[in-house]
Amino acid sequence: MKSNPWEDWPDEKIQAFQTEFLAWYNKEKRNLPWRYNHDPYRIWISEIMLQQTRVDTVIDYFYRFMEEFPTIEALALAPEEKLLKAWEGLGYYSRARNIQAAAKQLLENYDGKMPKTLDEIRSLKGIGPYTAGAIGSIAFGLPEPAIDGNVMRVVSRLFCIEEDIAKASSRSVFDRAMRTIISSKNPGDFNQAMMDLGSSICTPVNPQCEQCPIQAYCMAYKEQRQTDFPIKSKKAKPKDVYYLAGIIENDQHEFLLQQRDSKGLLASMWLFPLEEVSKEQYQTLLEKYDPAQWNLFSADQVSEEAPEMFTDFPVVWQKKLLGEISHVFSHLRWHVLVFYGRTLSEFEEQGKWVKEADFSNYVFPKPQQKLLALWQNNRTTENH
Repeated sequence: MKSNPWEDWPDEKIQAFQTEFLAWYNKEKRNLPWRYNHDPYRIWISEIMLQQTRVDTVIDYFYRFMEEFPTIEALALAPEEKLLKAWEGLGYYSRARNIQAAAKQLLENYDGKMPKTLDEIRSLKGIGPYTAGAIGSIAFGLPEPAIDGNVMRVVSRLFCIEEDIAKASSRSVFDRAMRTIISSKNPGDFNQAMMDLGSSICTPVNPQCEQCPIQAYCMAYKEQRQTDFPIKSKKAKPKDVYYLAGIIENDQHEFLLQQRDSKGLLASMWLFPLEEVSKEQYQTLLEKYDPAQWNLFSADQVSEEAPEMFTDFPVVWQKKLLGEISHVFSHLRWHVLVFYGRTLSEFEEQGKWVKEADFSNYVFPKPQQKLLALWQNNRTTENH
């Protein structure tokens, strides 16, 4: 039976690889705020934030988050709305809810401190193998791999691994490879070196192989097959969903906001009213209402009839379309046509009336931020 390439590396080669790789990291490592010390709380929060989010986006969020919730106890005891507001714009809000649930576990079971064993770390809400490996290796020196997409890309090229990284079953292959080459003396630095190499040099497209500190060890480089790896099957395209959004203003210059259900997508977030429609209805409205520039709200531009939406709302709608926004979730792609209307009635059972100056007190998901930006961009001083 043919052995795996990493099993053929003698101890001397592994040692040389680790020495050269860590020397490069010590010289070139990124200056990131969660690397100032080995505080497991800071490492944990940064790793959760970095899931599905770019490093340069996370930095400012991380600083603000640490100011708001400087300790695990502060995080555990914070009102959920305050937590979600601090997370606003990062998306994937279940991450924020999970870290608070984990913080409560830590407060109840571990005196508000991160445990030092891998099994205990893994028992916390929202912490999977990668995050546990990062915390365990960086904070506590455990020789545990932290395997994410960057690491799988580096390792797949290093050993020409043919397994599909999109399949969960492939993770065990990368785990075995990483356990062979990871430094037992500096596992945290080794994992972070892998992260930095994957983000800066061993990139998905056009890897900078001439600058790579482990070029001499890389099978893909030797065979000139860098672009063949990693092998990744295409994931299913997000499902298209179509909505109409109503920006409704009353005579007190307040706007109607509605809160999402406490479970599911965008749980407990606030948005302008939305109504789901079919693709055919959406296309018909898009053709009927020209997305022209905003004009004065005058008699010939309004209708007592809603534009085929929100028919139970006592609203006078403008006959023009403010515009269209879209937003992609991991599994859904929202398409939203945006209309503006006015009302003299508050119909409070339908939502909450809020002045624009108070919007900052509410947790807005990214789609709502796009809706608000569209409204603000279309509004002129004369209209206001």
